[in-house]
Amino acid sequence: MEGTMDGDPYRKIAWRLIPFLLACYATAIIDRFNIGFAKLQFLQDLKLDDTAFGLAAGAFSVGYVAVEVPSNLLLVRIGIRKTLLRIMVLWGGVTVLLSLAQNQYHLYSLRFLLGAAEGGFFPGILFYLTLWFPDRIRGRMTSLFVMAVPLGGIIAGPLSGLIMDGMQGLNGLHGWQWLFIIEGLPPVVLGVVAYCYLSDEPKHAPWLTSGEKRRVEADLAQDRLATTKASTGKFSEALREPRVYVLAFVYLSFFCSLNTILLWTPTILKKVGAASATEIGWLTGTISVASAAGMVAIGYSSDRTMERRWHVAICGLAAAACFFLLYLAQNSVVATLMLLAAASIGVFAILSLFWTIPNSMLEGNAAAGGLALISAIGAFGGAACPAFVGWLSVISGNIYVPLGAVGTLLAVGMLALLVGIPRPATAPPRKQGSLPKRP
Repeated sequence: MEGTMDGDPYRKIAWRLIPFLLACYATAIIDRFNIGFAKLQFLQDLKLDDTAFGLAAGAFSVGYVAVEVPSNLLLVRIGIRKTLLRIMVLWGGVTVLLSLAQNQYHLYSLRFLLGAAEGGFFPGILFYLTLWFPDRIRGRMTSLFVMAVPLGGIIAGPLSGLIMDGMQGLNGLHGWQWLFIIEGLPPVVLGVVAYCYLSDEPKHAPWLTSGEKRRVEADLAQDRLATTKASTGKFSEALREPRVYVLAFVYLSFFCSLNTILLWTPTILKKVGAASATEIGWLTGTISVASAAGMVAIGYSSDRTMERRWHVAICGLAAAACFFLLYLAQNSVVATLMLLAAASIGVFAILSLFWTIPNSMLEGNAAAGGLALISAIGAFGGAACPAFVGWLSVISGNIYVPLGAVGTLLAVGMLALLVGIPRPATAPPRKQGSLPKRP
């Protein structure tokens, strides 16, 4: 991380915060999407179909959207330590309870509660980073943080496959039940650690010197004075900003594609010939490795050129094309794997770059509430999309029909980004040796 910062306070802060926050987010990704692996077994055990699975997967986002904005506004008042303790202990406990599901209604209810428990986590961390890093550094820190998404996939794929195959029948439990139990415990532990380990803001950090605290506060104050953002920082004004809703639609189209990749990849691989949960797990882990490498390379290109919109749009359009081409690869595991990897690279690259755009538009309460609003509206696609994909795959008898629909939505979202969010006309001046500010 040394090459990403220009000052000892930020190097120290980054090493203190980012690895731990990344680990927390990786566990969130694992618990949010492990139902895609559990599906390989519980559809038969619980006598369900893809429609029921899609509804259960989407119920997560209904709970998430319902709680996300108030959770982030509460974060401003109570701080990150109490917020993460509440969020992570609750979501870990609900994940363990999923092992007790006996029918689709249990799944619907528990997935809703899981989303409600986790609501506010991601935008809350984004807001938390604004309290520690100035603009010229924050974009890099965000990119490092969202590396948790492919990292979670790298861990979850092989781990989930090994648990489901290796522990099937142990103590009378199915492999998918052990999956929820084992993967639900780490966030409970991390939530307690977060309360003890993190500091709510720099002035409360005993591991920073007085001089380092003054340096951080001065840099953040300079950002506030130099800002050219349209919002005055009031949440009410974020609600009246049209670009917020354009970005929410862009995020919705992205979130649908992300959910489709993470929830349906095991099903797609099984359809084209991958035999066991373990094999599927290693294949999805391979996709996640490629995604992580691609995210780094695309992020480097975006930083080098100081351009964001076209990087996001091109990645999205390329991923959309892969969704369409999967139909032509349905008889080949290798071709399907390559297309899923390419789509994942594009989708995860969007995740690493997208949030730099609203971060440059909003500040203060508008940053806390506005980021949550964009995430909440966008994440609504996470509720509708899994249900839609499951329903359409059942009535059409073909998973590739809904995949094409998801690709179409993603392409439209990328066009909306290019049309509705104009490129900044000028870039603010930078000090010698400082890092480029993300637009």
